[in-house]
Amino acid sequence: MSHARRTRQTKTTLDNGLTVFVQEEHTAPLASVWCWYKVGSKDEQPGLTGVSHWVEHMNFKGTTHIPRDQVKGIIEQCGGSWNGYTWIDQTTYLETATCDALDRMLFIESERMAHCLYHPDDCESERTVIISELQGGENDPDQLLDQELTATAFKAHPYQHPTIGWISDLESMSRDDLYGYYRRYYIPNNATLVIVGDVDTDEAMKRVEHHFGPIPAGQRPPRIRTVEPDQTGERRLTIRRQGTTGYLKVGYHAPSVVEPRFFPLLVLDAVLTGAKGLNLWSSFRVPPPQRSTRLYRALVERGLASSVSGSLMPTEDPFLYVVSATATEGVALSAVESALIDEIERVCRDGITDAELVKAKAQLKARLVFESDSVTNIAHQIGFFETVASLDVFGGAPGRIASVTVDEVVDAARSVCRDSNRTVGWFEPLPVDNGSLKSQV
Repeated sequence: MSHARRTRQTKTTLDNGLTVFVQEEHTAPLASVWCWYKVGSKDEQPGLTGVSHWVEHMNFKGTTHIPRDQVKGIIEQCGGSWNGYTWIDQTTYLETATCDALDRMLFIESERMAHCLYHPDDCESERTVIISELQGGENDPDQLLDQELTATAFKAHPYQHPTIGWISDLESMSRDDLYGYYRRYYIPNNATLVIVGDVDTDEAMKRVEHHFGPIPAGQRPPRIRTVEPDQTGERRLTIRRQGTTGYLKVGYHAPSVVEPRFFPLLVLDAVLTGAKGLNLWSSFRVPPPQRSTRLYRALVERGLASSVSGSLMPTEDPFLYVVSATATEGVALSAVESALIDEIERVCRDGITDAELVKAKAQLKARLVFESDSVTNIAHQIGFFETVASLDVFGGAPGRIASVTVDEVVDAARSVCRDSNRTVGWFEPLPVDNGSLKSQV
């Protein structure tokens, strides 16, 4: 077992390869446990799209030593909360409860890593649940447009697949496909365990060693090495369906979190659409300050759009920077797009002001503070960044944001927001035809 230098936060690697972070936070008698796996929809092959997310669902269905009806109850009887999610780079599970429940939380996660059951009946019932979830998403125009925009922007890298998967794969996947995938990726040397809260580090590590130490290391899973080729011209898609509202999305291939232009682009997004943080778990629960942003003034204040937003997430490989707008009723999507592109091109041409830079940095700094306001959020950030890059990237984020210059923002805008790097998606609502519905009944 190797130890990093002891600080308030300790990083340890068990002999089986499990990375463990313990951070003592004695502000309240709570502890949060997150177990992260380096597996997400980017690790999926055609024919198995959606398998990471389906496996996550299966891992709440009971284990060798936890009957399925008790998985949730173990934490809830302590007054705690539990959850999990799958995205493009990662799958994670969490429990937050009073600190005296730490041993039970660790027990659950060790069971999940090594002893999930995958009963054929559970696999079948979950197939139905996930297919209905997919169909529900397709009925949401904004979600559907986002999925189709991503699939259009990427032609080689597996980021093109929706995390929920494509319908034909969900219909044909077998129990053996699911269980084989679980056994391949759910190994200690592909995982990071994070404990934050009112704990004693040495005592916590003894319990980690007890629960996880006996789990054998596995063969390191294969990694997809496809690099998305540079886009050579603007791509466009239009979805026309019955609906009441028009939606516009403009996506640009964007740098990964470790590339030099990532943080200048984050500042640019704060200037354009309002400062978001870097916490996938909580960033979007609090709307960004927008009143003085470029695109709010250009679209919402002028009555062209009812809302505008931007999305730039920390990812392992280069993903997308997406600007979304909801058209005001009666306004053509072409007018919304024209005003949005004009404003972005203005920044590329003329840059941003010193005052905009100062405000964006101050707002981003505040978001980073708010996003580490609980043991749950702190633990999320440690595990998320360790999974997609390294904890050093997260630790260095405030300093990197503070050092961004006007010139770096302009360079990021000109590099990323080029028309040849752009994918434009429209959702054009067709009138709801009640007459044809009546005639078919």
